[in-house]
Amino acid sequence: MEILIYRYNSICEPDIIQVFESFGITVLQETAEMADKHVTPSQCAEKITGWILSHKLSFVFSVNFYPAISYACNHFKVPYVCWSVDSPVAELFSNALKNEWNRIFLFDQAQYAFFHPYNPDHIYYLPLAANVKRWETVILNMTDEDYRKYGSDVAFVGSLYSEKCRYDRLLADNSLSSYTQGYVNGLIQAQMRVFGYNFIYDTLPENVIQEIVSADPSFYKSEDVFLDTGRYLAAHQYIGMKLASVERHALLSALSERFNVSLYTRSDTSALPHIHAKGGAGTLTEMPKIFQASKINLNITMRPIETGLSLRVWDVLGCGGFLLTNYQAEIPEYFEIGKDLEVYENEEDLIQKVDYYLHHDAERMEIALRGYEKTAKYHTYEMRLAEMIRILSAAE
Repeated sequence: MEILIYRYNSICEPDIIQVFESFGITVLQETAEMADKHVTPSQCAEKITGWILSHKLSFVFSVNFYPAISYACNHFKVPYVCWSVDSPVAELFSNALKNEWNRIFLFDQAQYAFFHPYNPDHIYYLPLAANVKRWETVILNMTDEDYRKYGSDVAFVGSLYSEKCRYDRLLADNSLSSYTQGYVNGLIQAQMRVFGYNFIYDTLPENVIQEIVSADPSFYKSEDVFLDTGRYLAAHQYIGMKLASVERHALLSALSERFNVSLYTRSDTSALPHIHAKGGAGTLTEMPKIFQASKINLNITMRPIETGLSLRVWDVLGCGGFLLTNYQAEIPEYFEIGKDLEVYENEEDLIQKVDYYLHHDAERMEIALRGYEKTAKYHTYEMRLAEMIRILSAAE
């Protein structure tokens, strides 16, 4: 079997390629977008067409959805397989989503429930996974110096989203009315008090949506959509990202005032004077050492991921780290809370649980071990991609 993977440098791509190859699949790679982020849809389609015409491909694969690839594959009747690892993904609104030769796998059940009705025979749910074998090659070679260097009471690896927030750019340009700013601020503060249910999408007024859409010339607008994107993207891509920034700053600030907290990020940390800012961490080389060496690994899922488990959850558990994460509706489907990992429901609960587990080493380490064992047994890339292949075979 020979497949093509269209790459854009997702951190998931090396793991997926490695596992496909371990299955005996020959993986060809189109890497133009790894070097040039300005590849146009027509150029993308042209490259895919070239591969299809020159190779007998079983399918074309990408992380996240590319309409141009879908259209090219649909034209030549070659299955296009993609696996979403992000939310939101604006391109899912393309009419290409409805193509017959799509095989789309979505990791978030809320995302799946939203898009599945538009192509019910070709959209599937598949959660993310961990490459336990890859992490083991790093962790088993850790030295005492590694444990001293990367160990801390509480560690968080991730963006603060301050540099990625489209909503902040609108504020900086004075593009939004005081009414909209006040309404959005209130909505964010209310949502921060509620975990496990995202109500921003349902409660956002139409006038606020239209103001955000009109204020940003780069708002995702395309004639090739089957549904108006305004509400979904205003809620998730603008307000949702702003909420992620506000929430991460608030929680990390509260924790760092009380505990020894290490933050690994390339974001600006000047608003967190008590944090131990460590800069960015190498995904394949440093991140697993941080997860293994730290007493508590914190996960703060950005709210546009409504029910699903982000990649960070699988990575921490796959590295044998103790995970303290916000509650997500899908967690009980895969893990036992308090046995495999721990969750917090608000800021006060987070502070109390950090304090508790820093004083209960044996219980904390037992939970970390159980989380690792369950992840290694049931939630690896080998298992996920085997399930993907099974679904693809059944769909033929």
